[in-house]
Amino acid sequence: MELRHLRYFSVLAEELHFGRAARRLSISQPPLSVAIRQLEESVGARLFERNSKEVRLTHAGEALRISARRLLLQAEEAALEARDVAAGSAGRLRIGFVGAMLYRGLPQALRAFQARHPAVRITLAELNSGVQIAELLHDRLDLGFVHTSRMPPELQHRLLLSEPFVCCLPSGHALARKRVLAPPDLRNQPFVLFSREASPDYHERILSICADAGFLPEVRHEVRHWLAVVSLVSQGMGVALVPQAMRHSALRGAVFRPLDRAVAQSEAHGVWRSGPPNVLAERLLQGVANVQPAAAGPPQGDRASPSGGGELHAAKRSEKPGG
Repeated sequence: MELRHLRYFSVLAEELHFGRAARRLSISQPPLSVAIRQLEESVGARLFERNSKEVRLTHAGEALRISARRLLLQAEEAALEARDVAAGSAGRLRIGFVGAMLYRGLPQALRAFQARHPAVRITLAELNSGVQIAELLHDRLDLGFVHTSRMPPELQHRLLLSEPFVCCLPSGHALARKRVLAPPDLRNQPFVLFSREASPDYHERILSICADAGFLPEVRHEVRHWLAVVSLVSQGMGVALVPQAMRHSALRGAVFRPLDRAVAQSEAHGVWRSGPPNVLAERLLQGVANVQPAAAGPPQGDRASPSGGGELHAAKRSEKPGG
């Protein structure tokens, strides 16, 4: 049974006249008669009673008329949905993100994207970089926002943002009185550190900043999310080196001070599976990139003068998500 047969049948069921039905279908009468005969053979029942005076539906034809109309409508809706998805005006987008992206323009980009694409269903999952990569490889995410550039060959990525680390201190800490800190100032301080398991890249970058300053940090606590790092610091549990964007978290009890020298940078990458282009993922990725400069800059009223603002990097490759 072909959709063509069902279309021919539905028109003939409405017209109950082979000549009029053929004209509506823009075909001659013999191909219509052949198609109806083929459909009846496929169904295994006569669908029309016909003689020289009239054409009428059999009981089997009446039953098929209702089902055929529903099937043709579903086929039309499926084709429309496919065209909308191909054009990027409908579909589903599954997004993973690290917590710092909440302060790097992701919410603003999502609001703008949803306003332009109200028919797109978006699901969000806050996941560390390693879990996002695994989910992308298993086709459970369409787009991820991660802290690492270490990717398996099945994935592609684009550098969105590179910004400095700053020092996060309890507001009552003695070092909080200084406007700018040097990394050696943190020697002998208890550290709250981003977990190696959650993000090996960030763990190693923070250790390398300390090592370059001539000391290894005294790690008191390891956590899996940047907001947890800032939260523990705000409660006096230690000090931390965090991406500059975390100053926007505005947690009471935590202050942020820039470092007096260039150190390893905090990076945000968009990542996706290689394959056919995903129009929706590409548009959202570009939206995030477009709001990055404002999102990464210093918040209004910040008492510290940062040593450098966030720097937006253009993509070094012209690939698109899924391309």
